[in-house]
Amino acid sequence: MECEIKYKPAFSTIFVTLEPGDKIIAEAGAMASMDSQLTIKTQLSGGFFSAVAKKFFGGESLFVNVFTNETKQYLNLVLTQSVVGDIQEIELHGKDMYFQPGAYIASTPGVKMGVRWAGFTSWFAGEGLFKLRLSGKGRVFFGAYGGISKKAIDGEFIVDNGHLVAYEPGIQMGIKLSNGLIGSMTSGEGFVNRLTGRGNVYLQSRSIGGLVGFLRSKVR
Repeated sequence: MECEIKYKPAFSTIFVTLEPGDKIIAEAGAMASMDSQLTIKTQLSGGFFSAVAKKFFGGESLFVNVFTNETKQYLNLVLTQSVVGDIQEIELHGKDMYFQPGAYIASTPGVKMGVRWAGFTSWFAGEGLFKLRLSGKGRVFFGAYGGISKKAIDGEFIVDNGHLVAYEPGIQMGIKLSNGLIGSMTSGEGFVNRLTGRGNVYLQSRSIGGLVGFLRSKVR
């Protein structure tokens, strides 16, 4: 299977070439176009209870689509996301990775998706009560609003609310005022995420919450 991400970073799109026998799993609604010979099967994401948990707690669709090349020729598939922004690919080698709700786009067989409790700290930081947990071995494609940057953390790192996309299990999330009570209120930053530990995090350059707030101020 060959995958190429084009039109980065604002309009990133995944172009997949499936060899005979290849298959890829994608979030419902991610398909932009495909060769008509491809077989598409819709199924619950990881079984009934797992799918319901990911739908209501993880911000993902109840169903996923499995695209399979059952022919003897190479076939093409194009996948995308609903927001304007970048798409990144990572390879899992038996190590977990946590994703914020809505980030997952597609993965190869061997990758398992579940939901884990993120805690009230995550909810208070605007990141939700639950997080997606991807494990196993394979390739994962995820997207974000704006550009995606990778940051290696060894100690403490501060991230504004709504900009965290994915992180490794060695990272712990906390919440703090950006600059004391008065400074936080006057600076407009308020509360921020305090990440501690060692590992990689992925950040998005734009915030959906920030966009909503901007648009709300213009339509009053």
